[in-house]
Amino acid sequence: MSNREVEEVEVSFTGGESYRIRVRGHEMVVDQPAETGGSDSGPTPVELFVASLASCVAFYAGRFMDRHGLPRGDLGATADFEMADDGPARVARVRIRVRVPASEPLAQARKEALRAVVHHCTVHNTLLRPPEVSIDVAAT
Repeated sequence: MSNREVEEVEVSFTGGESYRIRVRGHEMVVDQPAETGGSDSGPTPVELFVASLASCVAFYAGRFMDRHGLPRGDLGATADFEMADDGPARVARVRIRVRVPASEPLAQARKEALRAVVHHCTVHNTLLRPPEVSIDVAAT
């Protein structure tokens, strides 16, 4: 373990299948779709997980574009995912497509360099080397 400061995320029940997430003064909601008992007031935790990975990839792509003097323009990423058919419940596959501005077509060598850079985003690295996770239960 490093000497880094411990960061905290607070999750609170709001009703139905919805939970409020607080991170550094920001708030968001996760929920379940109506067909699974929620009110669909936000993405599911799994969708947020995939969004975290895709947005991390997009962030690293943006930094790459900046370092090479390329405009970010309509830079972005699209992700799709599939759940595993067998247990335990988990995401089995994620596919991310990085969109670079059409006004700046990348040469093949630069595409390969960009692909290498985005493969090293923090969330992707975490999936490749999973963290130690502990879950405790305590009365409030």
